[in-house]
Amino acid sequence: MSVIYERFVGVSEDPVVELFVALTAEKPVRRPLLVIHGGPDWDHSYLREPLVRLADRHDLIFPDLRGCGRSTRGLADDQYSPAAATADLLRLLDALGVGRADVLGFSYGGMIAQRLALAAPGRVRRLVIASSGVLPVPADAFDGWRERDRRVAAEAAVWSGGSEAGPELTRAAAFAGVEANVWRAESRDDYRDRLARIRFSAEWLRPWRAGTLPAARPQDAPARLAALDMPILLLNGRQDMTFPAGLAARAAELIPRAQAVLLEEAGHMAHVDSPGPWLEAVAGFLRPSHDEEGRA
Repeated sequence: MSVIYERFVGVSEDPVVELFVALTAEKPVRRPLLVIHGGPDWDHSYLREPLVRLADRHDLIFPDLRGCGRSTRGLADDQYSPAAATADLLRLLDALGVGRADVLGFSYGGMIAQRLALAAPGRVRRLVIASSGVLPVPADAFDGWRERDRRVAAEAAVWSGGSEAGPELTRAAAFAGVEANVWRAESRDDYRDRLARIRFSAEWLRPWRAGTLPAARPQDAPARLAALDMPILLLNGRQDMTFPAGLAARAAELIPRAQAVLLEEAGHMAHVDSPGPWLEAVAGFLRPSHDEEGRA
């Protein structure tokens, strides 16, 4: 079991924002890996396993985004935006003394990761976009998938019936979405255990419901990411009911240095459904090439 160091790091003075961050080393120096959680009204904890198994070769950095987990909450609604979250993460790297890092973004965090790479490509060594998307999801992307229709109904009912926008609504929706997000029945108890440990919030939900939350996915992402000439891994479950796996494969065709890995018996929470193959894909992709080792 890896030792986890926990810190609060100031990343903004106006407004005052501190990010809670969990680290596998007090000072990240060995091939740092920044992990960006999704939600966004979740925290990072559901991603620790299996990623902490990489601690023998990477110093992992698990922040909670502003408004999430143990990071600063209670900001004005217009202070919750993908741009603000991206800026926070760059300042976090500065505060930790990390010049370049590998970056893994999961789900909503995958779009923040894209923004970070586009905003500061010199800070990102390799980029993993996990259970997320580079291409927009068409309105008819899931038409005819009756199993999905059945599985997503419970979570949809929570969102449509929730008059309150507090953390308990976010929590209820997460638990209602277990079958939609985890494909294999035998993996669901593990996932429920993870959900029980998350410090849910509803800070980002307010501007989302008000229609003022900016879109997270960068415009023209495939072309802009291709221009970075950066190694990119698109890692999805074949049974993902949020981001279609086929779009990951298509995006890889549009980005010369991107590769797509699709895990057959895995849903949106592919790291829960297939932790071994998922971690193997991440570890293999992050392993430095001979050229990179020579420049280190």
